[in-house]
Amino acid sequence: MKNLLVAQSGGPSAAINATITGVIDAGIESGRVGHVYGALNGIKGVLNENFVNLDEVCDTKEKRDLLAITPAAALGSCRWKLGNPKENAEEFEEIIRILRKNDIGYFIYTGGNDSMDTVYKLSVYCEEHNIDDIKVMGAPKTIDNDLGETDHCPGFGSAAKFIATAFTEIACDCFVYDVPSVTIVEVMGRNAGWLTAASALARIEGRKVPQLIYLCEKAFDEDRFIEDVNEALKKENNIIIAVSEGVKTADGNYVGEETKSGKEDVFGHKYLSGVGKYLEGLVGEKIGCKVRSVELNILQRCAGYMLSETDIMESRNLGAFAAVSAIRGKSGKMSAVRRISDDPYQVEIVLSDLSKIANYEKKVPMEWINEEGNDIKDELLTYLKPLIQGEVQIPYENGIPKRFIL
Repeated sequence: MKNLLVAQSGGPSAAINATITGVIDAGIESGRVGHVYGALNGIKGVLNENFVNLDEVCDTKEKRDLLAITPAAALGSCRWKLGNPKENAEEFEEIIRILRKNDIGYFIYTGGNDSMDTVYKLSVYCEEHNIDDIKVMGAPKTIDNDLGETDHCPGFGSAAKFIATAFTEIACDCFVYDVPSVTIVEVMGRNAGWLTAASALARIEGRKVPQLIYLCEKAFDEDRFIEDVNEALKKENNIIIAVSEGVKTADGNYVGEETKSGKEDVFGHKYLSGVGKYLEGLVGEKIGCKVRSVELNILQRCAGYMLSETDIMESRNLGAFAAVSAIRGKSGKMSAVRRISDDPYQVEIVLSDLSKIANYEKKVPMEWINEEGNDIKDELLTYLKPLIQGEVQIPYENGIPKRFIL
């Protein structure tokens, strides 16, 4: 029997280990897989032949269930860009050599846009070189929710649940005082505002929090922003604002770009942070009221104590479906979610074409953002609400959540 290899890459999330768990479940339960291996640190771990036997370290259901609700990335991660195989095939030849050496017939790679680029390139290389003894499949992961050909992405629902909760609790703090104040909350989202939009889920019990929402899909105008804040302050003393870290001006520059490092990762993505602090200074200068900024930063992607049950369940199913599909002979696809209905919420797991996914960013539809560009419409809330439903029972040890350590 052939062995199965799984790896993960890109940013960690609260649900990526659930996807890995689904892969392990499917491999063990199939009866057609010798061993389930994990490559440590993504495609770099494959190239370095740095493997761990997952059917040994995750040999019980209890261990796998704990792994599924442990945040971050148990197998480690990397940001490693495979080149063009037509220009330099050495890496691809080495990957195939290593997989064959270890009798690996199924390779599942979990990640976001750049990871799916890796899966796509490797699957195309196999197809063009008539390599049919190795099946390559992708399983989605990204809190940014910007992968194409899937209704939503594993990790997004749990991150959205954390963000909505954070805004609810920030509101509890802000509304204590009766002096005019502005709180600006910076939310992750380089080019897609899905996470920032999730802040609107905090609008419960008739309280509209946040009052202003700025997504990176619409051009940001500083003068209009100040007008919006002034208008909001006429209605309420305490204003809470959600803003995507990647908001840009009409000329395509990141807001406050001169305050950023300008450094890029291997995929050419600029490192972002600081728009909240920049806008804090702008409000202080133009309006002069009490103002502060909050950057949720990495807390929003790995809050394992704030899991969406829907997210964890679907993530595990997506991993299992990718593995089962590979075992059945499929290759060059990604497991994905197709939504059937909103209420009742129903979905099905399908396979999507990687050629339509790799390096493509799915953004918030413009028709779901208001004309002024400072709020979202009800259609977006309808889309978001099912994804944060349900709570996961977290085991505690010594007063803190218990985690799976590989």
